[in-house]
Amino acid sequence: MQVRRCAVLYMEPREEVSFDLAVLLAGGDGLRRERRWLALAPHVGDEVEVDEVEREFLGALSPSQWVEAATLTGHPAQTIDRLLKEGLLIADGKRHSAMRARDEALRGTYWHPLAATLHAFTRWSEVDAVQNMKDSGTETAAQMREVLGPPPVEAAACSEGAGHLPLPRIAPNDFDHLLARRVTCRNFDASRKLPLELFAQLLQRVFAAQAEVRVSDDTVFLKKNVPSGGGLHPMECYLIVQHVEGVAPGLYHYQAQQHALEPLALPDKPLREFMMDMVAQQHWFADAHVMVLLSPRFDRTFWKYRHHAKGYRVVALEAGHLSQTLYLAATEAGLGAFITGAINEVELERAFGLDHVHQGALAICGFGWRGEVMETAELDPAGVVWAPG
Repeated sequence: MQVRRCAVLYMEPREEVSFDLAVLLAGGDGLRRERRWLALAPHVGDEVEVDEVEREFLGALSPSQWVEAATLTGHPAQTIDRLLKEGLLIADGKRHSAMRARDEALRGTYWHPLAATLHAFTRWSEVDAVQNMKDSGTETAAQMREVLGPPPVEAAACSEGAGHLPLPRIAPNDFDHLLARRVTCRNFDASRKLPLELFAQLLQRVFAAQAEVRVSDDTVFLKKNVPSGGGLHPMECYLIVQHVEGVAPGLYHYQAQQHALEPLALPDKPLREFMMDMVAQQHWFADAHVMVLLSPRFDRTFWKYRHHAKGYRVVALEAGHLSQTLYLAATEAGLGAFITGAINEVELERAFGLDHVHQGALAICGFGWRGEVMETAELDPAGVVWAPG
């Protein structure tokens, strides 16, 4: 059997601090500090605790050169077996083919190592963001100020005002009025269905391919209404449709070239409950008529930007371009829109058949009719959407 180290591996020396009365009574500061080493391998996706022997053993192996396991003398067989089981050590045999395939998928997608690690280890699973805010006492802005202290200044300046050059204020036009009405919606009217034509119009304006450039039979670039790194447009959109006329509630993939919906298997729980779980229990989004999972195909972007330090960044920027275009299109249509990064990526990947190496879950945006009553606070300081008082 031949082995090598996995493609990407970072070691984190983590310290965990807890109160210990015995330490305090012994004259200490009352804090017990425990340090341990955690192996972070993106293709594994879970932290793996290792001891000093395992850490040094992995550090001595090459991620590119295969060696005979029998030549690794001086290392207990149980160490090699455990690291193979955890996926930190890769073997060429059939027995270990599953983890080897995951490692090879990461290699073949051309991730930048730090970006791959960031993406893999910032994914959530079964997180309740609302309960976390309650537990920390940071549900409102006033509570955040009390618990966290004063925030950094709201608008930075590099010098005192005396040297500033005032610019003229230009009279607002229709586009300015549209921007003023762009407010994140946290109150949706679930009793009112969205017309099919309006639903289709928003998808067409925001996510559809408007034209294509065919370089060869297998090399095509799309024109969409948002910028994209390298013109590659890797973002796929998976829909959770709840209240749209003529569209059965359920999960769909939006086909951008055909401007069509591909029905997918229903979740194993009621749709609204599923939506709540996907947005980490943010109940103010759960009545949205449509949710859109922004799901980048990393292999398309990294086809050009191989191991590139900025590759992941341009993918994240594209999600911002899409969400702002959705906000404006929805506002123009008289609808509300939102975007959130507080999502349970692991469950989303499972529901839509994705894997975080080739194609992941980056954010969820959505749209629908705004409710008549603001039950959950929305940030509208100018009172453009909601009348003061």
